[in-house]
Amino acid sequence: MVAALRAAGVDTEVRRFAEPVPTAAAAAVALGCDVGAIANSLVFDADGAPLLVLASGAHRVDTGKVAELVGARRVRPASSALVTAATGQEVGGVAPVGHPAPLRTVVDVDLARHPLLWAGGGNHHTMFCLSYADLLRLTGGDEAAVA
Repeated sequence: MVAALRAAGVDTEVRRFAEPVPTAAAAAVALGCDVGAIANSLVFDADGAPLLVLASGAHRVDTGKVAELVGARRVRPASSALVTAATGQEVGGVAPVGHPAPLRTVVDVDLARHPLLWAGGGNHHTMFCLSYADLLRLTGGDEAAVA
């Protein structure tokens, strides 16, 4: 994951924690930041295909709204098997980058409110920071309101 960031020209701070930080609330406490600055990497099943939604930790994703945005009949949380197959990472530790193949991605516009975002580093113990602009550039995601 760090190699992917560096290759893309993102100079980032990576923090590793002794205890897992599998939720936005846990990450915000560990980092001392607003929960809204946590960019949750959530994988959904959109009519059988993986869809990555990078959502602010301050709210829940409206799957009906996301389905409409991406033209799917149904969007639902992905099974852990689909998450692992699509990202090579476990639920609760998914990073927005570093996957075996690019994923269709939607980026929550609410994240733009924060000058610095924190995202999962590919496991339950690692987070890294980046700007909203870098998050969009790295993922090739489409900006949208997802809550």
